Amino acid sequence: MIEYATTVDGFEERDFEGFFVGWARRPSVSVHLDVLRGSAHVVVARDGANGRVVGFVNALSDGALSAFIPLVEVLPEYQGRGIGTELVRRMLALLGGHYMVDLCCDEALVPFYERFGMSRLVGMGHREPSSIPG
Repeated sequence: MIEYATTVDGFEERDFEGFFVGWARRPSVSVHLDVLRGSAHVVVARDGANGRVVGFVNALSDGALSAFIPLVEVLPEYQGRGIGTELVRRMLALLGGHYMVDLCCDEALVPFYERFGMSRLVGMGHREPSSIPG
């Protein structure tokens, strides 16, 4: 059974190993935990059978009008079980009342996010992998 938490209190760095699959340069687990601690909202999925963190989503927000969801991840061996859907559903519930909730995703994920009532937007971004702290 998958359990969900809305805080990273009580988690340790080792709990967040194995994420950022496919990234040219992965942030360290300490940076990953710092990202989650610095977020306005977080939802963490944990496998109740073994205590392993298997997914997470975070949001940055001004607390009144807008929010941005920068990261949604589920470990590859746990994908296809509805965990990502539940993470996003819970995050959107936490962000209820915000005028806008935005995120960026790869083209292949557009249908996934459309299921939550999200629409395509024009956006711009810049990525500098060398700036990711190790």
